[in-house]
Amino acid sequence: MKKIYSVIGLLLLLVSSVHADMSIEKQIKAAEQGGAQAQYDLALTYDYGDGVPTDHAEAFKWYLKAAEQGHSDAQYNLAVSYDDGEGVTEDDEEAVKWYRKSADQGDEQAQYNLAVSYDQGEGVPVDHAEAVKWYQKSAEQGHVSAQYNLAVSYDEGEGVREDDKEAVKWYRKAADQGHSNAQYNLAFSYEYGEGVAKSKSEAIKWYTKAADQGDEDAVEKLEELR
Repeated sequence: MKKIYSVIGLLLLLVSSVHADMSIEKQIKAAEQGGAQAQYDLALTYDYGDGVPTDHAEAFKWYLKAAEQGHSDAQYNLAVSYDDGEGVTEDDEEAVKWYRKSADQGDEQAQYNLAVSYDQGEGVPVDHAEAVKWYQKSAEQGHVSAQYNLAVSYDEGEGVREDDKEAVKWYRKAADQGHSNAQYNLAFSYEYGEGVAKSKSEAIKWYTKAADQGDEDAVEKLEELR
């Protein structure tokens, strides 16, 4: 039996701040002048307590100002704030709204989180086809969890026509990046000839990689095959 979807991904972006060497007073002054980057940098300062006490509500305030000006990273972090209820009341619909704005600008993590929202029905009705659309966009940029979830979508025929070869293609991309579940599922594909020619040696190779990361199911498979 293969592994299923991965849904982890709600992480704040931390982008190097051009104002990292500024005092908090100078950062506030710069942000108050209306520049989106300065507002985003100030939000990060408050979010991570960099030289000031951590203040998620103040971080949210400045993320919002920057996000409203179209700053993609601010839009993403604002979405995460709504998703986690950090600095603001949790609101899945608002989270989806801002993930979408960032995703439309090409942010791969926002695209992945938007896909997960559609897959899980968080802030939007469940729509697996829409989830696949956004997994695809993120996966094509190299996002490992998106590659894995896209593979599972093809494997299960959820949101897209079942296609074992496409599943193997995306499992391999994720497996090459070290995703243990992808390594396991790729090994399984080789063991049973799903989307690829059967190969015991390739199955052992990929089960071994997964087992080396602590996958107990892969360890059991290796015991069966050897």
